[in-house]
Amino acid sequence: MDVEGDHYIVELNIDEDSLPATSQEMLHERRVAIFDLLEENEFKPLESKSGPYVVNLSLQDSSRLVFDVNRSNGSDRGSFSLNIKPFRRVIKDYFMICESYHNAIRTATSAQIEAIDMGRRGLHNEGSRMLTDSLRNHAEIEFKTSRRLFTLICSLHRRT
Repeated sequence: MDVEGDHYIVELNIDEDSLPATSQEMLHERRVAIFDLLEENEFKPLESKSGPYVVNLSLQDSSRLVFDVNRSNGSDRGSFSLNIKPFRRVIKDYFMICESYHNAIRTATSAQIEAIDMGRRGLHNEGSRMLTDSLRNHAEIEFKTSRRLFTLICSLHRRT
């Protein structure tokens, strides 16, 4: 039975033991990223007839993000992993431009701030497209969900 409209993540858990130690600020950013993702998302593991889904994330060998997916009723939908090494350059550039943006807010003109923010959004979109492409053999996601997942990956990747 294919139930329309129930392909979304209803709960997302992160295995904190698989992540490096981080600051309270970074933990807060992760919680906000998860909250935003759960507010609105579309996520359909390939060949899954219905959801919603509980996703458990963990990091293996500092380079593979593992998605363990179950339906909210407990039935297993399998797991898959994503190599995050290809994302490192765009994440590094994204953090650099975010820092520039925060510095510019204090001293730059509104036109300069807007230009930096356009660059920030462009990098975020690039990372989101990379993520959608990387997940294509495992799950279908729409662009807003990809953006929210990319934000979460950034919050997991960032060190104190």
